[in-house]
Amino acid sequence: MSLRISSQVRIPEEEIELSAIRAQGPGGQHVNKASTAVHLRFAIRASSLSEFYKERLLKLSDQRITKEGVIVIKAEAHRSREKNRLDALERLAELVRAAGRTSKKRKPTKPTRGSQRRRMDAKTKHGRTKALRGRVKT
Repeated sequence: MSLRISSQVRIPEEEIELSAIRAQGPGGQHVNKASTAVHLRFAIRASSLSEFYKERLLKLSDQRITKEGVIVIKAEAHRSREKNRLDALERLAELVRAAGRTSKKRKPTKPTRGSQRRRMDAKTKHGRTKALRGRVKT
């Protein structure tokens, strides 16, 4: 089984380390005895991802990525371990998808001749107004 990122990109489950941990916060007796939260670890450099994805992931400034290049995700939103496991895997997939997206390059635009003329007219008008505020010559 593997985690599907896109139609071409998949992460084998052997590369993803999942461990059950106790969830934090209030929850009564259930939270004290059941390890329902899931701790996911994914080593970027040791993975089978393409170099493109590895570089993009390592460049991200995300607190979930350690200095050693390991993605650490903690999922504890749900009461069941299976739902938390699926949530952690989906969050990993979304992080990798986001790293793979490339934004369109911005095309610099020039202001129109009319907008340039209006800007200069406004500056001239403003300058005249300020000139009238000067000392009165008698």
